[in-house]
Amino acid sequence: MKVLVTGGSGFLGAWVTRRLLARQVKVRAFDVREDTHVLEQLAPQRAAEVEWRAGDISSASDVVQAMNGCDAVIHLAGVLTPACAADPVRGAQINLIGTLNVFEAARAAGLGAVLYASSAGVFGPEDGVAPFPQTHYGAFKLACEGSARAYWNDHGIASVGFRPLVVYGAGRESGSSAGPSLACRAAARGEPYTIPFTGSTGLVYADDVAAAYEAALFARVEGAHAFTLAGEIASVGTVIEHVSSIVPGARIDAAGAPLPIATSFPADPELARLLPGLPHTLLEDGLKQTVAFYRGHE
Repeated sequence: MKVLVTGGSGFLGAWVTRRLLARQVKVRAFDVREDTHVLEQLAPQRAAEVEWRAGDISSASDVVQAMNGCDAVIHLAGVLTPACAADPVRGAQINLIGTLNVFEAARAAGLGAVLYASSAGVFGPEDGVAPFPQTHYGAFKLACEGSARAYWNDHGIASVGFRPLVVYGAGRESGSSAGPSLACRAAARGEPYTIPFTGSTGLVYADDVAAAYEAALFARVEGAHAFTLAGEIASVGTVIEHVSSIVPGARIDAAGAPLPIATSFPADPELARLLPGLPHTLLEDGLKQTVAFYRGHE
């Protein structure tokens, strides 16, 4: 099996690719540029096995060429909340049009399913059930979910989109919610850092998200699904306490408004049915692993 991973240079792309390589799955990574920095640190003995294709996800022809010869696709390419706020049109071209390009290329290639990245940003701050995005990023992701349903209804292309909350772990160093990962990096380096938001949120370890994509890749999927991956709901204060326990003397604090995303999400029995046994890394353990990573890669 050969899997196309769009956004292969991103940190989540590296975590997903690491798991696929461990399963002896061939990976073709697609991104605007080849960047193996995180993957080489996560899977140093396997990183060279990845086949790279450079291109623009908003270009239909680039995506078709990248998809050629692949048996499946995990679509992770996108720009995050700050970039979408700064340039909404470009954000839509990448996040929404790019997703449509992936579905169209999959349809042309005869693929039966698309796995893609949605976001808990589809929810507002009050409700973790009914989508009500407060950002361009969340609005584009919600539109992608609707288009995924349309591709199932119109063409029978199944899909699974995951809506993770704050993903943390090695390599998560950009985006408005990268604070917990950057706090671990700063603590490991003995540097001060201020997490740029307060309040509580869901924190999900990067490898748990990667494991969900791996499980979905090998599952029998029908219909169009969007699953929330809430991780562990915790306050930023708890994150700071854990990091300070892991690295005594760490100079970590927080400031700013809470993230505009709900903090209560009901369990989804369909997720448990379709993808049973997904891992759930405890926050303290995930933070320990993240600090250990940065300590070992100074």
